[in-house]
Amino acid sequence: MSAALRAEVRKFFSTRLWWILLVVMMAYLAFIAGVMAFSLTVGGSSTGFAPSAELGGEETARTVYSLTSAIGYVFPLVIGSLAFTGEFRHQTITPSLLVEPRRSVLLGAKLVASVGIGLLYGIAGTAMVVAVGAPILAWQGDGAYLGTADSLELIGLSVIVMMLWAVMGVAFGGLLTNQIAAIVVVLAFTQFVEPIARVALGAFESTSGVAQYLPGAAADAIQGASFYSAMNGSTDLLPQWAGGLLMLGYIVVLAALARVVTLRRDIG
Repeated sequence: MSAALRAEVRKFFSTRLWWILLVVMMAYLAFIAGVMAFSLTVGGSSTGFAPSAELGGEETARTVYSLTSAIGYVFPLVIGSLAFTGEFRHQTITPSLLVEPRRSVLLGAKLVASVGIGLLYGIAGTAMVVAVGAPILAWQGDGAYLGTADSLELIGLSVIVMMLWAVMGVAFGGLLTNQIAAIVVVLAFTQFVEPIARVALGAFESTSGVAQYLPGAAADAIQGASFYSAMNGSTDLLPQWAGGLLMLGYIVVLAALARVVTLRRDIG
């Protein structure tokens, strides 16, 4: 297992794509954090973020700090999915299985290796959100609230959640091995399907409970704060432990399906 793990770590960092996506993510999150912090403190209802008037100072800060996962989770999902889809695209999966014929070990090594890169993305993304958002909150809002236990906990959990997204990306890529299809599905789901579903379902009391079980809502539950809840005026999230179990459940199910569907068949 250790040899397989070392090999997977080398594969992750053997191309330039990991740091290109990292730089793009940092720039993207910095821009979004600046826009949101300014909108929630200066713009008020004129920018379309009317719920900001209902948030207290620390709630506004926590909403901004929660953006790392809510907006940036597409990046660890994509880089995680490449662990498998890249191998199938470039036909390196065959020599990988010749070196490590135990397919469960290969899957496990990829999942464990993604923890490190997920933490890297989480630290970098969260740092950019805080570095850009906090000064604006301190300047125009009621404060950055970086010294409170709740804000520090949320910032730390944002890093953990981004790590979980990377692991989920590996599991998803193991199930849907076509690289183009996997990236299209990830982009469509993270940028359109889930955001629209969360806002639409959360707008009605009868369906708001369904929205809590979407992957992004589970991630927000782990953090204890939600950008989408602030937008539609709802604060309903699963308990923190339930959100964690739900996210782990998604990972386990996807990984199990990848092992049964993809890694069980002959690969040549």
